[in-house]
Amino acid sequence: MLELELKAKIEDPELMRERILSLGALSTEFVTEHDYYFNAPHKDFCNTDEALRLRSAANSWTLTYKGSKRRDFAFKAREEINVQIEDGEKMRELLLNLGFKISAEVKKDREYFSYENTTISLDNVYSLGYFIEIEVITEGEASEASLKIDKIKEMLGVTGEPILLSYLELLLLKENVT
Repeated sequence: MLELELKAKIEDPELMRERILSLGALSTEFVTEHDYYFNAPHKDFCNTDEALRLRSAANSWTLTYKGSKRRDFAFKAREEINVQIEDGEKMRELLLNLGFKISAEVKKDREYFSYENTTISLDNVYSLGYFIEIEVITEGEASEASLKIDKIKEMLGVTGEPILLSYLELLLLKENVT
C-alpha cells in the first residue's frame, strides 16, 4: 500500500474548513492524536528515513511502520503498514523492553474529512501550528492519485510548495533551531 500526501501550512483553519465543506466533503471525526515515535536498536530511522509510530486516538491504538520516502513524486509518498493494537500501553512497554527508544512525541488536534475516496485533514499540531493534509492511499497507479491530490489542492486554494517533511521532522527541526 502506498500513501501519497500533500501537506501545507495554513493561516486560517476556519476558512479552509469552510472550503472543504463547500466541496461536499463530510466531516467524519475530530480527535486528539498522541503519537510516540520509536527508534530501533539495530538501525537509526533518521538515517534510513523510516518511522515506527504508536498512535493513541479516540480510545484506540495503532502501530504504524512508514518506509522511506519515495522521491519520484511531487508529494510525500511512502509505504505504510498499520496494525490495530488492543493495548497501547503494553505495546509501548514491549517495544521499550526490546530496546526501542522513544525519540519524540507529536500531539495534534485533527479533523478528518472524506471526499471522493480521499482523506482531508485539518491539523493543529502542538508547537507547530495549522496544516492541511490531502491523502490518497493506493495500491494501483500512483500518478492517478497524484492528479487527484493536485485537483483537490486547486479547488481548495492551497498555495505554496508541498511540505515533504513529517510532523516529527518539522518538530525536531524546530527544537534544534530554538
